[in-house]
Amino acid sequence: MAALGANLAIAASKFVAFAFSGSSSMLAEGVHSLADSGNQFLLLVGGKKAQRQATPQHPFGYGRERFIYAFLVSIVLFSIGGMFAIYEGYEKVRHPHDLKHWYWPVGVLLFAIIAEGFSFRTAIKESNELRGKLSWKEFIRRAKAPELPVVLLEDFGALIGLVLALGGVGLSLLTGDGVWDGIGTLCIGVLLVLIALVLAAETKSLLLGEAAGVEDVKKIEAAIVDGDTVTRVIHMRTLHLGPEELLVAAKIAVQHDDTATEVAKAIDAAEARIRASVPIARVIYLEPDIYSEAEAAKGPDPKATPGGPTPHAAGH
Repeated sequence: MAALGANLAIAASKFVAFAFSGSSSMLAEGVHSLADSGNQFLLLVGGKKAQRQATPQHPFGYGRERFIYAFLVSIVLFSIGGMFAIYEGYEKVRHPHDLKHWYWPVGVLLFAIIAEGFSFRTAIKESNELRGKLSWKEFIRRAKAPELPVVLLEDFGALIGLVLALGGVGLSLLTGDGVWDGIGTLCIGVLLVLIALVLAAETKSLLLGEAAGVEDVKKIEAAIVDGDTVTRVIHMRTLHLGPEELLVAAKIAVQHDDTATEVAKAIDAAEARIRASVPIARVIYLEPDIYSEAEAAKGPDPKATPGGPTPHAAGH
């Protein structure tokens, strides 16, 4: 919401500055801010749609809607923001013209830097609550909630773009050559395209389905084993159905002489421990089996698919 409010105000001011000065950097930055506003709106829509209840057609719910809308953001940023800025910069380099009323673009750019700085500071504050000890690069790569990485990258790109626009306008005023304004616009376009490609790669990974983080996997494995009925995890798969919803499927080893009732109670207890340890583990499937050292010694089943279960190594 902070990013949306800031970008709407900045977009309006940039278009006013373009109207008075004719600066292509201002036009490119105005379109950039307008695209960013649309992106924040898409993220809000995705978050709302993801809250819908599961249906027979979508039994695991709509949590991935947030990933889909984040991917749409990368497309919008690439097509509307980046490609438009590159086109506009190319045209300005080919047909440069002097800037009029230079104080408009300079004043608006300074205002935009302050507003974007406020939005960026808010995104950093919100991200720090989730980032923990991760570096910023690791946080962007591993974050399951797409909104914060998207806003972080957009605001970071916007601040760099504003500096590039200010440099282009400043050099045009100092040299009297409007080509510098076009070069600044081209740089903004290339920057936006690069950010869009990073966002597309990260959200594509989320759409394909990412496993739980290393720490959560360790917590789940520790929660499953009680040392009495459940003796070990034979193999386990996790999958994010949404940023705050995790599917856990595991084959677990139980005592060969336990009754069905004892196994059922042990599975119920294991599910409760998993949810207490990792609250986002909403969908849990535990399959009891008897661990076999002889079968494990044979190694993986050659017929097993890459990355899939290995029944021979697991048990039987």
